[in-house]
Amino acid sequence: MQKRMKRRFIAGAVCPKCQAVDTITLFMENNVEKLECVKCGYSEAQTDQEVKTATRPKENVIGVFKPD
Repeated sequence: MQKRMKRRFIAGAVCPKCQAVDTITLFMENNVEKLECVKCGYSEAQTDQEVKTATRPKENVIGVFKPD
């Protein structure tokens, strides 16, 4: 039995290939973060290390605010 990948749609994202809005999904596969357009099939991939260094490398987070 094959395990299903959990995909999340990225709200407001525009596909760089077909320019469609709200068609980009984000998912992890073999510790690689992947983006894919469900309309045209465009895809990108980044390893976990590339994602960590690309997102706010010098920012220190003390806590996350979660409103009720």
